[in-house]
Amino acid sequence: MTRIRRALATLALALALVVLAAAAGCGKEGSPPVKGPKPGALPAYKVATGFRLPSSPTWRKAKRRGYLVVGAKEDQPYLGEKDPATGRYSGFDIEIAKMMAASLGFDPKTIRFKTIASANRETALQNGQIDYYVGTYTINPLRKRLVGFAGPYFIAGQSLLVRTDEHDIHGPKDLAGKTVCSVAGSTPLMRIQSDYPKAHAVAYDTYSVCVDNLISLQVDAVTTDNTILLGYAAKAPKELKVVGKPFSKEPYGIGVPKKDNALRFALNDAIEANERNGNWLKAYNATLGLSGVPAPKPPPVDRYPPPPPPR
Repeated sequence: MTRIRRALATLALALALVVLAAAAGCGKEGSPPVKGPKPGALPAYKVATGFRLPSSPTWRKAKRRGYLVVGAKEDQPYLGEKDPATGRYSGFDIEIAKMMAASLGFDPKTIRFKTIASANRETALQNGQIDYYVGTYTINPLRKRLVGFAGPYFIAGQSLLVRTDEHDIHGPKDLAGKTVCSVAGSTPLMRIQSDYPKAHAVAYDTYSVCVDNLISLQVDAVTTDNTILLGYAAKAPKELKVVGKPFSKEPYGIGVPKKDNALRFALNDAIEANERNGNWLKAYNATLGLSGVPAPKPPPVDRYPPPPPPR
């Protein structure tokens, strides 16, 4: 019986996608709205002329190269999403990355975004594969042992995404015996495993796979930050919903190589400057704000000192 239900759900989803694609192609009145930033709504970031940061090895390398390489996510609606047809990245985190580039003296148009899975973020920064990382990257003590963080630039909270016909899950206490999906190496996955051990946690490399499995009845819930889940629910409101209140605080930071404090301090300055000049709010409203959640007040930047030298 379960196999039949899964097959029917998968078929229904496929048919729904075909209908949506056809409607969008026709462009008739009443077609689903295009998801993503509205034309002209995004800020234009003024590139800092004459900016120099010679004390940052990361900045010096990027300057010689002529562009920044920025790690990002590609499957998070309104936050970090890659268009498979054009290869273009969009979302609030992508805008944060562009603000930072302009403040560091680089034209945002020259950024080369690189999709990095959650489990590989620290390694990518340590190995110099990317100059900095912007992608729902929660600042926590464990990660601060491995990399540096600028920010936070946003505070999210862990929540749950379920199917609209699910009426038994209202929060994490209802997860006993349920199959819950998250991303390998993520804070939300570790929290479910440690705080709610009666749940059956499964992990994949991307949240999009988790959501696909939720729609096809292979898992009972998807858990991660509410910002990410709201984006998926907004894209498929008839199939998905976010339930309960957030049960954590997730301060999003910009990951940098651990020893590059000069870059970290410069990015902290850039975050605060873009909050003051209105770029932060305008970028939020044009991206994550499309999920229907109004912009919160930006959190204060944590200018934690560099660790003392080893004795």
